[in-house]
Amino acid sequence: MGWLWAIIVGFVLGLIAKAIIPGKQHSPLWLTTIFGIIGALIGNALARAFGIAATPGIDWGRHALQLGAAIVIVFLGDMAYTSVRGSKRERA
Repeated sequence: MGWLWAIIVGFVLGLIAKAIIPGKQHSPLWLTTIFGIIGALIGNALARAFGIAATPGIDWGRHALQLGAAIVIVFLGDMAYTSVRGSKRERA
C-alpha cells in the first residue's frame, strides 16, 4: 500500500508542480510522476532535518517542502529531458 500511496502523491505533486512552473514542460506523465515522487522524498527528508516531520494535525510545513522540492525537481528534470531528447533528434 505504501508504494501505491507514493505513486498517487508523486502524481499529484508532479501535476501541481507542472501547473506552477511557467511555460510548457515536455516530459511525459510517467516521468512527471517519478519527479513528483523524488520531490516528496526530498521534501520529507528536509522536513525531518528541520524537525517538522511529525506535527499534530496536518503537516503544512512538510507538504510545502514536498511541493517546493517537486517544483525544483520537475523543472530541472524537464530541462534535462528536453536537452537529452533534443540531442537525440539532432542525431537522427
